Amino acid sequence: MSLTTADASLVAFSENADHVYNHAFRGFAGHLSDEDLELLRNRPEVDYVEQDAVVHIAAYTQQPGAPWGLARISHRRPGSTTYEYDDSAGAGTCAYVIDTGIDASHPEFQGRAAQVRSFVPGEETDGHGHGTHCAGTIGSRAYGVAKRTRLYGVKVLSDTGSGSYSGIIAGMDFAVQDSRRRSCPKGVVANLSLGGGFSAAINRAAAAMIRAGVFLSVAAGNDNRDAAGYSPASEPTVCTVGASTANDQRSSFSNFGRVVDIFAPGSNILSTWIGGRTNTISGTSMATPHITGLGAYLAGLEGFTDPQALCRRMQQLATRDVLTGLPSGTVNLLAFNGNPRG
Repeated sequence: MSLTTADASLVAFSENADHVYNHAFRGFAGHLSDEDLELLRNRPEVDYVEQDAVVHIAAYTQQPGAPWGLARISHRRPGSTTYEYDDSAGAGTCAYVIDTGIDASHPEFQGRAAQVRSFVPGEETDGHGHGTHCAGTIGSRAYGVAKRTRLYGVKVLSDTGSGSYSGIIAGMDFAVQDSRRRSCPKGVVANLSLGGGFSAAINRAAAAMIRAGVFLSVAAGNDNRDAAGYSPASEPTVCTVGASTANDQRSSFSNFGRVVDIFAPGSNILSTWIGGRTNTISGTSMATPHITGLGAYLAGLEGFTDPQALCRRMQQLATRDVLTGLPSGTVNLLAFNGNPRG
């Protein structure tokens, strides 16, 4: 314990103290019984009693030759090829990829990934690649935003890339339940790089995940239209993500509108692929895992209050007014990880 105190209290309680402070700070640190703690707190000459805590070195890591999307979200200006990030890197968080599954054997995942459930009859693994690509952007070694998060695949899309809303809702419900039995002390995030026409049911399922404490980022959609007509993008409580290019333009395919919360790199994104390979593809599906990974990164670094507050934190950190090609009423916010040298 640490406290400031008068000399009389120091004499009485500091005999077995670990440290006694006499100059810049008047007080001591040591182990106290509950009885002594209560006694000190009630003495008028004691300003306060505070529990000791552990601090860590704040170290930023540089990844030269990084994919352009990672470099972009760690710098205020375009053109960098280095990803800079705090080495906490999402440790203590869990990230659910509700998609085509994850090829958990990919060496880029370093044993931190698992394919935990399938809601597609007769298909248990990722035979497509889309989910593995998203997982790689969230948390793989070379292509990931949060390189120490744990990744869990929930297969709701078939190997042809399609699935029903009912199956997707089942996967969302499972992710909430499953996360409660995992060790995720810094928080749980989830990625939905999928969508379709407006559905009250899937929007309500997404809102339920938020109420359960899961940060959920979802794709705005790839039809160059207002995302208000799409689900789950139109659910107000999720973090809806539009896509940008390396030249800081809105990707030509990206949906837009007032329901979009933030933009992230989504054109020509290099990431993991099934069979231990890599692939470069485009879509708001590729932008969304940048935000899911950033959610895990910030939760591990700064703490996790609630999912909506985490999305607002990203908006607060975001680089403003650099994107072009945005229709009126669409936010001009590009994801940024808070790199102090950015």
